[in-house]
Amino acid sequence: MRVSLLAAALGLACSCDALKILMGNDDGFGSGNLRELYKLLKAGGHEVLVVAPAQQQSGKGGTVIWSETANLTVPSQYGIVPAGSPSVGRDPADENIWYYDGTPAACSFVALDYVLPRYYPDWHQTADLFLGGPNYGTNLGAFVMGLSGTVGATFAAVSRSIPGIALSASNSAVPYFNVTGAAHPAALAANVAYEVVHAFIEKSPKGQPVLPLGYGVNVNIPALVNGTMPPVVKTRLTGNANTDVAVFNETTGLFDWENIDPVAAGINAAYNGDASLPGETYVVAGGGVSVSVFTMDFDAPENTYTELVFAKAEGLFAKKSAGTSYSKRMVEERMRKRGAMLSGRDVL
Repeated sequence: MRVSLLAAALGLACSCDALKILMGNDDGFGSGNLRELYKLLKAGGHEVLVVAPAQQQSGKGGTVIWSETANLTVPSQYGIVPAGSPSVGRDPADENIWYYDGTPAACSFVALDYVLPRYYPDWHQTADLFLGGPNYGTNLGAFVMGLSGTVGATFAAVSRSIPGIALSASNSAVPYFNVTGAAHPAALAANVAYEVVHAFIEKSPKGQPVLPLGYGVNVNIPALVNGTMPPVVKTRLTGNANTDVAVFNETTGLFDWENIDPVAAGINAAYNGDASLPGETYVVAGGGVSVSVFTMDFDAPENTYTELVFAKAEGLFAKKSAGTSYSKRMVEERMRKRGAMLSGRDVL
């Protein structure tokens, strides 16, 4: 579909019920992409809250690193908050935009376990939807699921039973206060992100979660041309996907990364999902918006390969430690004692 993004930006009224949407990223709370999508979601009638890193935190994946000081030792990103401010706090210009001096995944947990219960009690320590990004630069292929902080923040939310959509775009970094108008690349990227997110929300019946429990979505937006909406394609993570190679600089003595060429077979081994779908890397390279679905279940599929792997350790499985039993009945009893699992709307 080749719809004008500028025209789409004018029709933001949401026919669906308004949601409580939590946003994060790895580019920092001053990101132009993040703020532009935030504005569109609010204009669409949703209640939106941002909790994002105080500084740029790209490449941190799902690592959870907490601030080691109660106050910022240096000014926050773009000097929005001065040094000496609390390590977690509000943007001076918008009380619903928060920063935390930690990794993206840590920001997700701080949002759920500190910001919401203390300052937004009506959210009941959860959200209807988590949105990561839009990131500066695409996050393509299975390898970046453990590399991208935007995806890592989304993973953290999905692990807490909240539907999550990670969004990445092909534009360059820009402070939110330098986004000059609706034709700016950050604004255009946000419009595409909004269109995709809105589709998921609009097609979710009242009272039904946006995504099934434990599910997430990875969206990647290509370079945008002439202010038009690119085709949106159903994709998979694997398929012409890249992984890294370490590149040593003899002059500086430092390492950097590049994509391995030709692509590695390991990262493209397809065992799960619909193997007939095109890879997201291929689709975005061709100018399309990729929409891939992932789950929190990392278990290998039930197939011959998995059986062969387990068989190699069969001798270990046969050994029983004295006084230890792992019968199905015993496991079920232990799980019962732990109590019911929490779901996205459970109040802690």
